[in-house]
Amino acid sequence: MDVENLLVGLNTDQRAAVLHNHETDGQLLILAGAGSGKTSVLTKRIQYRILCGVQPEKILALTFTAKAAAEMRERVQKLFPNAGVKLCTFHSLALFILKSKVPAASCPAYELVGFKKMPVPTEAADKPFMQELAKVGGRKFRFSREELFSDAHPAKLLKKLQPLRNRVLESGQVVFEDLIYQAINLLENHEEARAYFQNQWTEILVDEYQDINPSQYRLVKALLGERKSLFVVGDDDQAIYGFRGADIGNINRFRDDFKESSLIRLEWNYRSVANILHFSNKIFENKPIHLRKVLRAGNMSGSGGSPIFKENREPEIWVSEDPVEEMQKIITSIKLLRESYDLRWKNFAILVRYNRQRLYYEEALRDANLPIAGAEVEEGESLEDGIHVETVHASKGLQYAVVYYAGMSEGLTPGACTGTREQRKKQLDEERRLFYVGVTRAESFLVLLYCKRRYWKGRLSKLKRSRFLPKETSKTEIDMPVILFRIYATARILLFMLEYIVKIAFMYVFRRKDLDAWLESKVQKFSWFCMKVIRVDLTIEDQAQLAKVDWTRPVFVMGNHRSYLDIPLAFLALQRTVGFIAKTQLQRIPILNFWMHKLGCVFIDREKGGGAAIIQKAVQSGKMPKLFIFPEGTRSKREGMVAFKSGCFRLAVEANAIILPIVTRGSDVAWEHRKNCKHQPVNVKILEPIDTVEFKKAHGGDAMDPRHELLPYVRSKMEEAYGHL
Repeated sequence: MDVENLLVGLNTDQRAAVLHNHETDGQLLILAGAGSGKTSVLTKRIQYRILCGVQPEKILALTFTAKAAAEMRERVQKLFPNAGVKLCTFHSLALFILKSKVPAASCPAYELVGFKKMPVPTEAADKPFMQELAKVGGRKFRFSREELFSDAHPAKLLKKLQPLRNRVLESGQVVFEDLIYQAINLLENHEEARAYFQNQWTEILVDEYQDINPSQYRLVKALLGERKSLFVVGDDDQAIYGFRGADIGNINRFRDDFKESSLIRLEWNYRSVANILHFSNKIFENKPIHLRKVLRAGNMSGSGGSPIFKENREPEIWVSEDPVEEMQKIITSIKLLRESYDLRWKNFAILVRYNRQRLYYEEALRDANLPIAGAEVEEGESLEDGIHVETVHASKGLQYAVVYYAGMSEGLTPGACTGTREQRKKQLDEERRLFYVGVTRAESFLVLLYCKRRYWKGRLSKLKRSRFLPKETSKTEIDMPVILFRIYATARILLFMLEYIVKIAFMYVFRRKDLDAWLESKVQKFSWFCMKVIRVDLTIEDQAQLAKVDWTRPVFVMGNHRSYLDIPLAFLALQRTVGFIAKTQLQRIPILNFWMHKLGCVFIDREKGGGAAIIQKAVQSGKMPKLFIFPEGTRSKREGMVAFKSGCFRLAVEANAIILPIVTRGSDVAWEHRKNCKHQPVNVKILEPIDTVEFKKAHGGDAMDPRHELLPYVRSKMEEAYGHL
């Protein structure tokens, strides 16, 4: 297999990650959103490096479970059978290191750190350890058995711990974290061992980087040394193991710890429908802008192609007075959806925060004679095709067509937070990330369940609605004459734009490094604000087509022009900011002029021409223009599409651009031809992108005439889509 075949099916960001060059671009941090194909990127990266000539034995890939390591090994070996890549957990790596013989030392590595016998892992028992700690005078120091060999203890304690440490070194009976600390000890304090193991693995990859604890981080740093060949994948939004010692700070500090490093975001989600992703993106609206990700729907057909995926349902919030009412709703819904969409029992899941909640829902399902996944049947065989009931922690990495997320109340989701103000904030942040994990398990339909009263911890309790649920808002809207409605809407939109002109000045002065990301998010916010003010019910079809676009190249988005509303509609459909080609006369409107420059618009005086030169200049400067163009040239005054002008197609061919057609229907009725103040439906459909370079090759090369071949082809696709909207 060659490299191009290996990369088939990857989107632009995934390809960039797989092809990353450590020598020129340093260490790589991949922020991989939920359902974004991170395992595929990791395994293809390993395969790519082997194709590049790296010996498989020189590659080390670390993950957190033996199951995940086995899955990656299986994928790698499909292309390279019996490849000797080291795919393992942190603890098995540490044990491997300690058991290895270091040539320069002529003895096993474990002897270099003081072991008298080969280390054998056993389970930690905190109670006996605390008793032993008390015997040596360390009662006032509270820490777990896992931290016995930590070098972060106070100096007064270290002397007291030595007898306990010696006992472990003599017996070889270690707990898992002992292995990590002793491997660090070996690599940091024994030069021959460090040189040997650093030479053993020239490339290091780490999965679930957000879950590593400080000692695992030190182990990775010790193995890496001063080299740049570190490739890590993680999602700070899914860091939910702080109670196990995982330090989210490792992922937040990566760019500071490795000054030459690069960052790639994987934001195309291939699991969930767009409305679920839109809901999940709102969970972190207050997160620092430079770490924020925007999940985008990359899967058009959905799991198994069930019609329920095409409906793109909004997440629903169900409020019940008590658990009996809630359970009746769940059971009725499961039966109805299963029959209506030919779903299997295993396509349904009930997610909860605490294990004791899980037991209640399992019992309720049994009482209703519904099958539960993993339950034992009379023959003693495991029943796989059943409804899944599990904690959100246990659900991480899994996915279900329909998810009922129960316990949307304070004290359950989020769970109880205790301690100092700082500790409570840290716990609440993790609870929010846990909520995000639960939400993103849903593929096609998500239901959030709030029960006002239920038995909890032995008594009937009134429960307060979860702060994670959207605030209840009044849907009452003022009716008014259409002319007043237009004036009102225009005034609110202009005030919004004016307000952010002031705010962008602040960003430019005080937070310039975040300016581009800030602007991107505010353009999306502006566009949704326009939909709200103008009372538009927007439907966007086939956003997954966007994952096929190579955004590192010039992109010409071509849309039919029905309304002034088409610009914010394009921003929402594309989920990114694009400029557009405009007349220079529009500069006479100060507010619009300001924002058009910030969006990267291209101003072309049609009388003077020179559009091609302007765009070519942008391409040569490396800016790669992303432009929204109306090939009709003006807003259509009648149903259907007016004649297309050929100039934009010629410009696209000259720039070797990607053409992305989008088709809008209903925007004129929502604004220019509005007859009342009621909500109006508007549809936007994204079509298959067209690579002008490939199109030219297939249609006679340089002899291809954009006016007579490319224009009719794009127009026919857009007319067909318009007719189906």
